[in-house]
Amino acid sequence: MKTLKTIQTISKIGKILSKIVFILSLIGGIGCLVGILSLAVIPGGLKIGGTTVYGLIRQSADMDISTMYCAMAIGAVFCAGEAVLSKFAELYFKHELDAGTPFTAAGAKELLRLGILAICIPVGTTVIASIVYAIFSLAGSMPDIDLDNGMSIGLGIAFIIMSLLCRYGAEMQDKPEDAQ
Repeated sequence: MKTLKTIQTISKIGKILSKIVFILSLIGGIGCLVGILSLAVIPGGLKIGGTTVYGLIRQSADMDISTMYCAMAIGAVFCAGEAVLSKFAELYFKHELDAGTPFTAAGAKELLRLGILAICIPVGTTVIASIVYAIFSLAGSMPDIDLDNGMSIGLGIAFIIMSLLCRYGAEMQDKPEDAQ
């Protein structure tokens, strides 16, 4: 029972972290969209104390306006994907905590879905971000932007393997004592 208690503690931490990532992804995505709108609506950008935010970014990061639009659009795409993925993770942890064990057929199926999503969503957002980058590149020269999301594939594979272990544990719990 000590191991199950440890698993439940890890699930509580996972639920909290997933919720935090979801909230931060929403804030980041909304921030990117507000940034795009502010560049489009306010000529010269937002002014703070006689200096524009656009001027500060252009000076410190050597970015032109099209690069800023591109970076914020790509940021919004990645934040949206991360928000969706973290919401699915939060739901898995919530259901696991409600069940009191990861060894349920429904939990294993949900963990398998989370593993598949952890692979597919980042791949999808990378494809969309690449399309956005290509569109902006057609309009002018764009600096190289790293769109690598490869780490999520390993996480997705780990979730899929864990789902198999949880399914096996659920099957073992469902077997009668003398059949084990």
